[in-house]
Amino acid sequence: MDDKRLRQRCEARLRKLNLPDPFDAQSFCEMLGEQRGRPILLHPVAGAEGACGVWVSVPSADLIFYEQDTSPLHQEHIILHEVSHLLCGHEPVPVSKHEISQLLFPDFNLETVRLVLPRGGYSTVEEREAEVLASLMLERVAASLPLRTSPRKTGRDEVLHRLAASLQADRGES
Repeated sequence: MDDKRLRQRCEARLRKLNLPDPFDAQSFCEMLGEQRGRPILLHPVAGAEGACGVWVSVPSADLIFYEQDTSPLHQEHIILHEVSHLLCGHEPVPVSKHEISQLLFPDFNLETVRLVLPRGGYSTVEEREAEVLASLMLERVAASLPLRTSPRKTGRDEVLHRLAASLQADRGES
């Protein structure tokens, strides 16, 4: 699939999404889980080498594991990338019951995380599609941030605002 068609497909998906305002990934996952009748549970993990996140489907929920030792903006992008796999109808990464149980316990073995997170469960097209949709969601969120600086504005909001301004400048918008 060429990049133009892939982007158009992702933009069409994005138009159907109701993103919370103000946006945060946790609220979005809760809202999406309610709409689907199936919770999306977020789990930070430390020390994932070679991969930042993974979506795992278990009988009662969808689990998204993401790198905890990175910036909040990067964490949000990782989460949205994994949610995008779900939204695009991709198949989740296959893991065994043993691997899932070890991931869900707080004292899990770090080797298990390294085993599960780097798995390549998606095709290159699926990875590109998830990345484009996640980027488009962040672009939409960034574009909706207020231009004024307020005391409640977080570092994440400032980064998203700069990202939106940069994207608008690249498209010739002001």
